[in-house]
Amino acid sequence: MRKLIIMMGIPIDDLSMSEVLDRLELFIARGRATGKAHQVATVNADFVVKAMRDPELRYLLQEADLATADGMPLVWGARLLGVNLPGRVTGADLIPALATRAAERGYSMYLLGAGPGVAQRAAEALQAENPGLRLAGCQSPPYGSILEMDPAILAEIRASRPDILLVAFGNPKQEKWIGMYGAQLGVPVMIGVGGTLDFLAGNVRRAPDWMQQAGLEWLYRLLQEPRRMWKRYVTDLLGFSIFFSRQWWVMRRGGVPAALLPTSDVVLVEGKAVINVQGRIDVRDYDSFGSQWAAALQETAHLVMNLEKAEFLDSSAIGALVGLAKQARDAGGDLVLVQVPPAIQRTLNLLRLDRFFTIEATVPAGLAASDAPLPEPVAVREAWTVYRAPRRLDAQTAPEMTAHCLALLDESPQLVIDFSDTLFLASAGLAALAELHRVAAAQAGELRLAGCAPDVRRVLSLVRFDKMLTVFEDVAMATAAAA
Repeated sequence: MRKLIIMMGIPIDDLSMSEVLDRLELFIARGRATGKAHQVATVNADFVVKAMRDPELRYLLQEADLATADGMPLVWGARLLGVNLPGRVTGADLIPALATRAAERGYSMYLLGAGPGVAQRAAEALQAENPGLRLAGCQSPPYGSILEMDPAILAEIRASRPDILLVAFGNPKQEKWIGMYGAQLGVPVMIGVGGTLDFLAGNVRRAPDWMQQAGLEWLYRLLQEPRRMWKRYVTDLLGFSIFFSRQWWVMRRGGVPAALLPTSDVVLVEGKAVINVQGRIDVRDYDSFGSQWAAALQETAHLVMNLEKAEFLDSSAIGALVGLAKQARDAGGDLVLVQVPPAIQRTLNLLRLDRFFTIEATVPAGLAASDAPLPEPVAVREAWTVYRAPRRLDAQTAPEMTAHCLALLDESPQLVIDFSDTLFLASAGLAALAELHRVAAAQAGELRLAGCAPDVRRVLSLVRFDKMLTVFEDVAMATAAAA
């Protein structure tokens, strides 16, 4: 089971460079055998601050298969939360090391993004340092929306079948691009690498080693490009400091010794595992409880964690829950949290994890959650059809919803999509909405949205879809308003 620490709502893997490389090799082996694509992020303070404002980016980082600490603020913050990370694992350090491992093992790499010709020069530099490195291809496409990616580039990547895809579109575009196209490409390892290709190509110089080790690489970048970088660093410093101080204040209770040792037991109920947790759970309990929870996952992917008697969860314990939920979902199940105490619920709310987890009031409700029937479209009046969107409208669920809604539009061009149950809207979902909007308009009809949660509204507003589509508070208002 992954060993994670939660930093401002984002899970960070507690791994050294060599451990990260070993994990990537496991991903490649699994991807070659099963076709599974793995998303990897190298997270710095800029990522975390942007994720606070961007629900899609936040969810993608929470769902990533591996996330390393790219910046020293994350390493320092982890120490204040009681976890000593081995150090930074930056994209600029990881990619050369990964290229060396790839040359030794025969893995192929594809480089995508950066400015004109940069990917090619970066590939040549990697091959010069690592004779025998297999290059599956490289492309530096012109700037554009990820919703309008050239199909020829996607086809080329699929045909070249690389083991590793490096995507250099900058954050958050590269993470959203991987989230949108990763599953259909089927590349075992996909990494958002930001400006790493510019470093490799020689366009940008890295800070001296002593500045990197002292955590001053940001200062070197600022001196190199003051007009471009100062605003970003000021925003990151303020945003990170303010939000992290709130997390640290909540987590300060983790140092208080517990009167009783924490406990955890597992009970199997109708093919599901109910995990009962009691007491304060922190980094000291990770090995014992993590092993027990991983064993429960081997029995079933449908997990219910009863937190009624839990007193406190530190960043490592919450990280373990995030990792457990991710593994359960990958296996076709889920982790449902039930009877969450108010103090722990407030912590989840602060970390924006209340939208990540499925949370129910009672154990019976948690057991029933995975058995709930899929929503069906419902005819409302004669002019409108209402379709209930899935809980997560992403690359996995968008194709099915699109097919259903296109069939409904063939019958009637007036369609309302009800987002009342939807917690997450990804770029793939936005692409689906754009297609449905075009089809409805071509048939002299209309697509309306209703019941959008704040995070869904935020995603719509970031790409100005709230200007293209009419958004209503609820279904009743959407169906009552004149066309």
